[in-house]
Amino acid sequence: MSLKHVLLGFLNYSSMTGYELKQRFDQSIKHFWNANLSQIYPTLSQLEAEGLLTMEVDYQENRPNRKVYHITDAGRKELKRWLGEPMDLPPVRQAFLIKVFFGGNLGKEEILNQLRHNLKLHQELLATYTGPVKEVLEQNIEARGMEREGLFWGLTLEAGIKYQKAWIEWLEESIKKIEDYD
Repeated sequence: MSLKHVLLGFLNYSSMTGYELKQRFDQSIKHFWNANLSQIYPTLSQLEAEGLLTMEVDYQENRPNRKVYHITDAGRKELKRWLGEPMDLPPVRQAFLIKVFFGGNLGKEEILNQLRHNLKLHQELLATYTGPVKEVLEQNIEARGMEREGLFWGLTLEAGIKYQKAWIEWLEESIKKIEDYD
C-alpha cells in the first residue's frame, strides 16, 4: 500500500490542504496507518506531477496562503484501479517478538517486565480505539451523512480492536506461562 493511494482516497471525499489531510489521517486511520507531514507534502507534489491531483493557492490576508489539493479524473481512475487489485499479505516484522524469541537470555523478571510493559501499551491502545477513536469515527459518519462509507471505516476499527485484543490475550498467557515456569 502506498501513501499515494491513501491521499487519493481522502481527496476523493473532498479537497483539502496537506495539514487537513494529516488531521484526517489522525482522526480516522491512525489505528492502522500513519504518515507525517514530511511524507505527505512530497507525495502530494508527486501526485500533482503525475496529473492525479491539482493544487490551487487560496490567498488569505492575515494568514499564510493555503494550498488546496483536488483529485482529478485520472486520480479517481487510479484510486479505483488500485482498490480493485488483490493484495498479498505483508511481511511480518515484529521487533518485540525478537526480544521474546531471545528472552531466554534475560532473567525471569527482566522478560516479565518487557511483557508487562508491552501488555500495558496494548491495553492503552485498545482503550483509545474503543473510546476516543470510536467516538470520532461515529461523529464523522453522522456529521457527513456517510453511512455507507462509515460501514467500511468501522470495519477497519473493528480489525484494530480485534488485533489489540489478540495481543493482550497472548501477552497475558505468555506472562502466566513464564510466571509458572521453574
